[in-house]
Amino acid sequence: MTIADPDKNADNNAATQASASNDNPDTLKARHIRSFVHRRSHMTPGQKQAVELHMDKWALPYQASLLDYEQTFGRAAPTILEIGFGMGETTQKIAQLRADENFLGVEVFNAGVGALLKRIEESGTSNIRIIQHDAVEVVQNMIAPDSLAGVHIYFPDPWPKKRHHKRRLVRPDFIALLASRIKPGGYIHCATDWEDYAVQMLEVLSGEVLLRNTCADYAPKPDYRPQTKFETRGLRLGHGIRDLVFNRI
Repeated sequence: MTIADPDKNADNNAATQASASNDNPDTLKARHIRSFVHRRSHMTPGQKQAVELHMDKWALPYQASLLDYEQTFGRAAPTILEIGFGMGETTQKIAQLRADENFLGVEVFNAGVGALLKRIEESGTSNIRIIQHDAVEVVQNMIAPDSLAGVHIYFPDPWPKKRHHKRRLVRPDFIALLASRIKPGGYIHCATDWEDYAVQMLEVLSGEVLLRNTCADYAPKPDYRPQTKFETRGLRLGHGIRDLVFNRI
């Protein structure tokens, strides 16, 4: 989910926010540096209609209390968290392919939420729920420790300028928090088309004591992750795609 470069004021405001603590994954400071910038996003008529008609059916309000997955999905099944699902293409395809699992997607932008709601309705995929809120707060306050079967982070904003690297989602503090929410034996799967971000991801994930790499470095693309339009465009432009799959020990 690539986001345009924020304006100067937004960057200056972000620079004043406190960074999260590395000492304990449950003590992330409330004013963490966000990996996104709020801005007006264009919604198509179809996306607007999907939000108006289907938000109550497939989306959950943010709450400062733990989710009960069985109650949320109406069944007991392994639950996968996807952070930043963009326009929802990958989320819907994976959820349809892996119908025996629950998928909880977190996204902040209206257009993406509307697009995924539209995909859910058109495909009849019923094992997806959406939370439109900041992912750090969702993970910290709504996801119980040792409860997730997996986490997907696909093509997060690379924030390519060095002065914006502090905004990148894959940082030691957040990965420590995520690792604490994954069941032993569960996994975290990241993918990016930015080489320097892939290097950072590999370093951060390898440095988390609760995680172990499934490969020597980068992993082959798992069969369940489809090649999206965004990824196809990146390949056409010569961007290498790198997947990383780590298990919770």
